Amino acid sequence: MTFARLVDQDRPAISFILDGSPIEAKRGDTLLTAIMTAGQDRLRTSEFGDGARAGFCLMGACQDCWVVVNGQGTKRACQTLAEDGMQVTRR
Repeated sequence: MTFARLVDQDRPAISFILDGSPIEAKRGDTLLTAIMTAGQDRLRTSEFGDGARAGFCLMGACQDCWVVVNGQGTKRACQTLAEDGMQVTRR
């Protein structure tokens, strides 16, 4: 597992779809937090050939965590709150 949830265990559970598979999250999680906590080890593969990428700055300044949300363009996973039923695809 990449990330482990240490606090806020009692927040309501939600789920969304990542590349066709359900991901469990807690209300208030960003997409990046939810994806990493669910054991996913990457958001994309680097176009420069240096392997899997899972976010870099974690504050919305880079492009390492971009995902497509509900088929409507790219969003930064580190800045986008997970919502119940959301459809997310990795670029």
